[in-house]
Amino acid sequence: MAQEELKEVRVFAPASVANVACGYDVLGFAIEAPGDEIVARHSPEPGLRIVEITGDNGKLPTEVSENTAGVAAQDLLRHLGMLDRGVELEIHKKMPFGSGLGSSAASAVAGAYAVNKLIGEPLIKKQLLPFAMAGESSADGAWHADNVGPCLLGGIVFIRSNQELDIAQLPVPENLWAAVVHPDIEILTKVAREILPREVPLDNVTQQVGNLGGLLCGLIQEDYELISRSIHDVIAEPRRQKLIPEFYRAKRDAMAAGALGFSISGAGPSVFALCEGEETARRVGAEVSRVFSEVPIENQVYVSMVNPHGVHVVA
Repeated sequence: MAQEELKEVRVFAPASVANVACGYDVLGFAIEAPGDEIVARHSPEPGLRIVEITGDNGKLPTEVSENTAGVAAQDLLRHLGMLDRGVELEIHKKMPFGSGLGSSAASAVAGAYAVNKLIGEPLIKKQLLPFAMAGESSADGAWHADNVGPCLLGGIVFIRSNQELDIAQLPVPENLWAAVVHPDIEILTKVAREILPREVPLDNVTQQVGNLGGLLCGLIQEDYELISRSIHDVIAEPRRQKLIPEFYRAKRDAMAAGALGFSISGAGPSVFALCEGEETARRVGAEVSRVFSEVPIENQVYVSMVNPHGVHVVA
């Protein structure tokens, strides 16, 4: 049911970890920070406009059709027959570009969600998924919801079909924490995808499917040992690790510090560890940060529980 329209709304869309090791393009989870903020307000001038972008070092276009948030919001307004509605967007980027943490997805989700809220919330959250997907797809041409899904809905999201956007939220064990480390290096998503094999040996597929099933069961049953046995990627990680300096040293030290599992977030360069408990997650984050610092590579550490809310309104 539509609600009363607001004069202005500010929303926060969180970063997300895609793939989660064995769930290539079909699994992702949201974290508490970093993320993007978008302000949407009514305007007397017809149509959607982007009036301000901060935190992007001048990289992002203000042209609606070329901006992920703009495309998502415009698609939503088109769907609702409201293209003549006057709306202004402010975009405040508060997460690194090309980090493997779903930066494009966060902007797209925030754009669709903010405008939907502004005009009285005619659609529920899950109904915003295709519009946010259209926004993210405008950035890289890909169509997979492992960043958009968790950023929008929160928690851990499994995508049965990206084409049909058939997704399900999974239960999150009470004491499951993530340590995410972003080394300040650049990995182009295009390169990270091209490095993957076109064909995969059947034994690897069988092992990967077993790990994915084990991880899903471990999450549902709150079985941390099963989760730990299952967070292994035998397809993408062995090929992509060469793009991240000292990756296997970071992984070794993370596991020694108590991580349940360790892998690459999305296409990288960010890496993540799932851990049982905050203390372990902070220790693991510090160890991985140390490895990168010794290279030396500057890096940022984000430690949080899995974010259960996804995109939301902020004061």
